[in-house]
Amino acid sequence: MDRRAQAIEAFEARLGHVFLDRALLDRALTHPSIGQGARKPPDNDRLEFLGDRVLGLVIADALMAGDEGATAGDLSKRLHARVSGEACARVARSLGLGEALRLPGGESRRGARDHETFLADACEAVIAALYLELGLEQAAAIVLAAWKPLLDEALDAAQNNPKSALQEWAAANGRSQPAYRLISRAGPDHQPLFTVEVAIDGAAPETAQAGSLQAAEKAAALGLLLRERGET
Repeated sequence: MDRRAQAIEAFEARLGHVFLDRALLDRALTHPSIGQGARKPPDNDRLEFLGDRVLGLVIADALMAGDEGATAGDLSKRLHARVSGEACARVARSLGLGEALRLPGGESRRGARDHETFLADACEAVIAALYLELGLEQAAAIVLAAWKPLLDEALDAAQNNPKSALQEWAAANGRSQPAYRLISRAGPDHQPLFTVEVAIDGAAPETAQAGSLQAAEKAAALGLLLRERGET
């Protein structure tokens, strides 16, 4: 058994389901940048689209059932935090999904198996594959088991929306509004790396890197907010 086959076996064991349709699983684990033209294998792009919707439904249903008194606004905040790209990547890492991915040659050496966007997209694609193979009820049970640590966590407003939290903190403390600046963009188009700086009056700027501009801004905002609140 080769290394990737072992990784897939370990991934399925952690997931709690061994796929009968091996082609469906392979498609869910295949990044769209693999191959081209007639030689291009089926990839997970369309499955990711479906899985995103299945995940949203499953988690929304669980949140409503878990707190019958919550307002729609509260539920929306909780849902966003638990179906975000960061959340999906976190679950993917807990399942060992990265090692099971099918990636272009050389990408593994560049750390693509731990790339947040790659992991998040593949995680949603696997959810779609579960839904197609098992139906909603059984797929939901597997998803909820994987998401249990996130569902059990208390929601921190700063973690959920750090840019808004930093803006509110700055206003409450008489500081200027946060100013974001793109320092650099590196890497290929399918795996970019953005470096962003955020600054407010009376504090040293904070920089952060991520695979998207929005994620880098959020990471920088969270870092600055936690530092200024004395939590780092």
